[in-house]
This record gives sequence, C-alpha cells and structure tokens, in this order.
Amino acid sequence: MGTLVIVESPAKARTISKFLGRGYTVKASIGHIRDLPKSQFGVDVDNNFEPHYITIRGKGKILNELRESVKKSERVLLATDPDREGEAISWHLIEALKLDPTQPNRIQFHEITEEAVKNALKSPRTINKDLVDAYQARRVLDRIVGYKLSPLLWEKVKAGLSAGRVQSVAVRLITDREEEIRNFVPQEYWTLTAVLLAGGGARFRARFWGRGEEKMDLPDRAAVDRVLADIANALFIVKSVKRSQRRRRPAPPFTTSTLQQEASRKLRFSARKTMNIAQQLYEGLSIGPEGTVGLITYMRTDSTNVAAAAQREAQRFIDERFGSQFRPPTPPVYRSREGAQQAHEAIRPTSVWRDPEQVRPYLTRDQYRLYKLIWERFIASQMADAVFDTLTVDIAAGDYLFRATGSTLQFEGFMKVYMEGTDEEPAGDDEQRLPGDLEAGQVLECVGLEPEQHFTQPPPRYTEATLVKALEEQGIGRPSTYAQIIDTIVKRGYVEIKDRRFYPTELGTIVVELLKQHFPQIIDVEFTALMEAQLDRIEEGQVDWVDVVEEFYGPFQEALQRAQKEMKVVELEDEVTDEVCEKCGRNLVVKQGRYGKFLACPGYPECKFTKPLVEETGVVCPKCGQGHVVQRRTRRGRTFYGCNRYPDCDFTSWQPPARTPCPRCGSLMVEQRRRGEPVSVACINKECGFVAPAETLAVSAAEQR
Repeated sequence: MGTLVIVESPAKARTISKFLGRGYTVKASIGHIRDLPKSQFGVDVDNNFEPHYITIRGKGKILNELRESVKKSERVLLATDPDREGEAISWHLIEALKLDPTQPNRIQFHEITEEAVKNALKSPRTINKDLVDAYQARRVLDRIVGYKLSPLLWEKVKAGLSAGRVQSVAVRLITDREEEIRNFVPQEYWTLTAVLLAGGGARFRARFWGRGEEKMDLPDRAAVDRVLADIANALFIVKSVKRSQRRRRPAPPFTTSTLQQEASRKLRFSARKTMNIAQQLYEGLSIGPEGTVGLITYMRTDSTNVAAAAQREAQRFIDERFGSQFRPPTPPVYRSREGAQQAHEAIRPTSVWRDPEQVRPYLTRDQYRLYKLIWERFIASQMADAVFDTLTVDIAAGDYLFRATGSTLQFEGFMKVYMEGTDEEPAGDDEQRLPGDLEAGQVLECVGLEPEQHFTQPPPRYTEATLVKALEEQGIGRPSTYAQIIDTIVKRGYVEIKDRRFYPTELGTIVVELLKQHFPQIIDVEFTALMEAQLDRIEEGQVDWVDVVEEFYGPFQEALQRAQKEMKVVELEDEVTDEVCEKCGRNLVVKQGRYGKFLACPGYPECKFTKPLVEETGVVCPKCGQGHVVQRRTRRGRTFYGCNRYPDCDFTSWQPPARTPCPRCGSLMVEQRRRGEPVSVACINKECGFVAPAETLAVSAAEQR
C-alpha cells in the first residue's frame, strides 16, 4: 500500500522511478485519457457550454490498469506537466479514477531531477481550477470554430477543409505577406563608396554620407554623377575621428518560442521536431553510469527567469572553465515578455556540469545538437558582455562627407561560447578593420570611387523562425501550440514550403478572403490576440470562462447564419496536365493531398488512378549516372531533390541542382539560396570545394549556349 504517482509518458515514469525507489509506483497515462468526441460537436451550447468528455478510443485498457493500481495504493499523486494541458490531464484523471478532488494530490516540478521531484513530494496541492478552466475555454472555443465553420467551407469551397480559430490567422499572416510582396514597387537608390589609402598603405572603404551636416540620399545615377563631378579634384581629408566602446549583451536563455526560432535557424529543425526532441531531453535519457536523468528543464515556457541556485551553479562553472573575468559582477536578469508566467523558468540544462561533449556518446545526433544549443545559450546568458572598440571616421571631400565605421573585438565575453542566429544576413559594413593611426586633418589618397545601383526589397516571406516570432509578437496562440499550427496549415494545403519559406496556395488565399469577408473577427489578428489575453485572465482567476465563451459565441453564430445565406460557392478548377491516365486515357489533373500535390484522374470515383507529381530539373543524377534528378516533397511539404530511380538510387539534396557542372571538377553544382533566390552555387564534391556567385555561373552558361 505505497504511493502511486501518475505522469503522462513512460519515459518520464522511468526517470522519476529512479529517484523515488521503494514505496512508490510510477505509472503513465500516455497523455490525455479523456477529450471531446471526434464524431460529435460535444459542447452543450444551451447549458453554459458544458463540454461532453469521453474516454479516448484505445485508452480504456490504460484506464483500467490505473484503476487497479489506485485500489492497491494508499495515496495517489498526479505529476503531470506544469501547464494548462498538464493540469487538465490531472483533472481528468481525478474524475475518471474517482479520486477525492478536495485532497492535495497534485504535485508539479519544472525539471526532472532528484532534488526537484523530492521537493515536489513535500508540497502537494489540490487541482488549480483556474488552469483547468483556461484549458476548457480554449478547447471549447476551438471546437465551436472548427465544428461550425468547417462544414460551411465544405459546402462553399471544397469537401474536407478545416477552419481553426488560430490556424486561420496564421494563414492570413502568410497571405497578407504574399500580397505585400506582389504589390511592392521597388525604389531605386545608389551608394557611392570611396576606396582610400592611409599612411603606410593601409586600405579601407568609406561610404558617401551627405553634404555638410545634412544626410543626403542618392536616388538615381544623375545624383551620383553630380557628386562625382563635384569631387573630381577634391582632396579627401579626415574631418573627425571618434573612438568609443560598445557592449553587446548576451541573449536571454531560451523560452519555447526562441528555442523554436533558433533551432530553425541554426539546426534547420521544424518547430515540431524541436519540441519532440526537447520533450525527450526533459523526460529523461540514460547517460551511462549516471542512469536516466532529465537533461533540461520544462520546455513549454514563456519566461526568462532562472532559479538562483542554477545561476550560482553557472557562476561556479564559468569561473572554473573560463575565468572570473567572463562572469558579470552580479547575475543577469532578463525581462520576460508581457503576460509571461513568472512562476516558470527559462529552458536550461538541469546541470551545467553535464557538458554536451560529456553526454554526447549517449544521445542521438539530433538530441546532442539541440542539447548543445540549449546548454550553450544558457551558459552564454550568464556570462559577461562582449566589448568592442569602435571607430567612426568622417572624411571630407570638398563639401561632401564620407563615413567609415569599423569595430574591433576587445573582450569576447559570452561570444566565447555562443552567438545568437539572425533571420536575415547581417550587414558587414561595421566589421572592417580601420587603420588605428587616423587623425583629424590627415590627407588620404583616393584610389577608387565605386557607384552601385540598388533597389529596395519587398519584405521576405516567412520562414518557420520568423512565423513563430510573428505569432508570439502579435499574441496569436501560445508557444506550445506553434508546432501544431504550422503542421496543420501545411497538411491542409493552405500553404506550402519552398526553400524553407511559406507560400500561400490558391486554396489558402481563397479561404482567407472568404473569412475576411464573412468572419472578420475570426480572421482578425488583434481579436485573436485579445482572446489569448482573455484565456490568460481566466487562468489568473479574473474572469469566468463561460462568460468569455458566451461573449464570443453570440456574434459568431450570427455571422455564421449570414454566411450560410450570403457566401457564394467557389469553384476550384484543377490544373490539367499533358500526362494521360494509364487506365482510361483522360488527361491527369493536379490535386492537393495531405502530403502535397499529386496527379489524379479527373474521372474519380469511376477511375481512381493516381501517381506522384514529378517535376524534372533536367540534371542527370550524379550518383548513378542513369536517372534524372527530380523535385520531390517530404510529408511535411518540404521540397527536396532526388534521383527518379529511387529506391535503386538514393541520391538526395535539399538544394536545387544547377544545370551547369562544376568548372573545376565536373561534379554536380547546387544552388544556395536566400529569400528563395539563388545567391551562389557550390560543388557537392567536398574535396573540390568550388563556390561561385550564382550570376557568374548564369553568365557562363549563357556564353556556352
């Protein structure tokens, strides 16, 4: 008659069992045991929106095993995750197992370590009904939108479509961005760079700044030519030299959102993959003699807080590994975003002494890479600022002013361990090393003037990292839901991924336009963010969840009734191809399926012939020399390139193949892209290593033709 501890997953159960020992039995519920029915609406609108929960299909056996374990136990403790979802699982377990809800049988911890688990055992509490109510409100709101709006889209647009309260807004962000790009009008502008020589032959570059004290733009070639004419015989004289120091602060430790963004940038992980691997690191892995241990703290958090004990441990580690000069005088404090749950912690290693290289032999490649990212980010966040010596030199050429800027790393600080990634390529103007002996009045030799034409660029299409960032900044959804949102909009065919960027499909654009017209609130970014704020207020006990749902339901139901009468049927015409059905001879059409586009016979259901949609690249397979490289898609919609003789030949590449072979060794070249456009080409032969600008190769190919 010991204590039964119930968690969500077997991995978590194994880790906790190791800490508790005799007298404790740890069982897993394998996630939720109850939910709203899939085949029915499941919400009693006329009875305060009461949800009708049923046992999830396939969970009956698990529930019976838990009931038997409860009978044999003196006490039951529920140790599900410390968030709304975890609280709801515990609440469902109490009802399904007929436990006393007035008893303190809920424990929680933010890391699965022996100390954290044993401390949690000392302070059990009752279920937090506010957390459960916030969960129920979200579940009911999503059910109302999904189960009321989706049938309307089936009737008016296409069978099988789904509409979600949050996913629809995510699709809108992508379609709105596409419209911005489509309507963007490039503006011409020019830069003028002077290549200068100082004493001793030191060469550096200065950018045209303005005239006198006034900043001046160069909108066209005529403006550049006027400046060039005015400075044709001018001396270039150093007007002023400004030396200063700039400090760069480390990035805060990871939250769920920033972890997903950085893993996308640096590791090319999808949000789903990042969360799956983080879950494994959190729940516990066997790391040799130490046994099974949770390597990171809870990975669903929007707080940047760090426990004082963890900061002290990090300070000792930094002193020992790098020296006290790399540790700031006082532990750093980072501001969490507004509305963050301050009781939570940032994502960090459970012990900084578990160096990534130390645990690497026990982890998969992806587990190691994500753990290393989390470990380095946390260590860097507790380190001293990086310090740069900066130099700004203003140079007069007649009435005009040129400016050169540069910086030198004086103390690397946190940069010794980690540098945060960026979504776009950083400008490199400040990184040049300027001569250190420049002085006011010094005459410089101008060895060249380089005018260059530019055009303003449209905003870039979203990547997973920038979409997650936009969702968080605009208060849409919660970080723990971003992976599911992205998966859903791709699988439903509303967006597709090309070169790691999101493009709206015709279907996605049509659905968004219909929702804008008939359900402006549902698709409104600010309204969706307001609903998230209301869910937070429910969690804090400030408002009643039924009132929030009722306030939403009335206007939504009215809009639904109007749309059923006013929304016109949209005919989506399939794209007809030249390929012929092998069974009946009709021309095949392009269809959108769960895993992307495919070819199908338009005679369905009489003829059910289908085949993969293959896009030729015109490049011979470099591995087998017999097949051709074709464009394919993964199940998540990501584009890759492979041999059409698969599985006989397993050649694949994430980068598009270039039609021109490597001029150095003759191997296949692949395009390296930015914002969907090729910027360079590189040889796949690592021993060759040839790289060239994309336009250089294009010119070469044109000359050959």
